Amino acid sequence: MKLALVFSIACAAWAQQHEPRGAATDVKGEQIDAVVKKTAAQAVSDTQIRVVGIHDEHNDEYNVGVGVVHRARTQGKQTPNGIEHSQITEVYHIISGEATLVTGGTIENPKESAPESQVVKLLNGPSTTGGAILNGVSRKVTTGDVVVIPPNTPHWFSEINSDQIVYLVVRIDPHKVLPAGYSLK
Repeated sequence: MKLALVFSIACAAWAQQHEPRGAATDVKGEQIDAVVKKTAAQAVSDTQIRVVGIHDEHNDEYNVGVGVVHRARTQGKQTPNGIEHSQITEVYHIISGEATLVTGGTIENPKESAPESQVVKLLNGPSTTGGAILNGVSRKVTTGDVVVIPPNTPHWFSEINSDQIVYLVVRIDPHKVLPAGYSLK
């Protein structure tokens, strides 16, 4: 009897420690496909689909944004347009296409993005844009690849090598600069 009581107490304690902390959030493939179709005629589109507020076991909160980016093929040498985000980590998962991505180094002629811009308010929080990336690392990315871009890391696509590149972007926002609860209508 004593063993059964100890076992029951242990099970109850374990259950309390492992209760669900929140509901999972789905972003359906159909939703991603619909955004890609809707923005297909644009040279570049970056569409935030959801921003989810997350609570961890310490009841700390951070946000996670999920979006999709479409970039059309580039013709010839592109005007350099590096960008970096001071508080957001971006994770790119290439859905389709091939491109040349440059990361690291420093941005030539840096300029802070306007606080009221969509880049700052909805997509990436405080950001810096500019010209070429000096001393960056250039690499080809293609379907299935994943790239993690930490905060304050300059990046840009210097060339789109296929008709287009489409990638899912997950934005990890520990400073809660993105609007939690946002959902694309």
